[in-house]
Amino acid sequence: MINNQEKMEMNTIDRKPKVAFLCVHNSCRSQIAEALGKKFASDVFESYSAGTELKDHINPDAVRLMKKHHGIDMELTQYNKLLAEIPEPDVVILMGCNVGCPVTNAEIVEDWGLEDPSGKDDEAFIEIIQKIEGKILDLKSRLKNI
Repeated sequence: MINNQEKMEMNTIDRKPKVAFLCVHNSCRSQIAEALGKKFASDVFESYSAGTELKDHINPDAVRLMKKHHGIDMELTQYNKLLAEIPEPDVVILMGCNVGCPVTNAEIVEDWGLEDPSGKDDEAFIEIIQKIEGKILDLKSRLKNI
């Protein structure tokens, strides 16, 4: 039986795996993950975010705090996208949808189960940003040798 690591090795020879961070509205957690993936792991994998429904903007608290803590202006570098608008991912990270996330053909699917900080205070956002950063670094480590 082939495990997920072996599947990735067989299918990503000579290219970086595409990682899709998915949540319902593609306005907060998935956008943060895309930005942090690009900042910390672009040498190992390509980062994308998408949703099943779209809001008309990225969460302004997420934008403000990512700019403050990481120097990333997500409004300049990212936009809300549906899953059909990004390349077919090799790895899908569900941010904690709690609803029916889309089915993909990705070889690896993980649910990070992160609570949406929308409508909460800055401390809640910073906690989620830090959790996502840690998970991005862990994912980078796991995918590095592929």
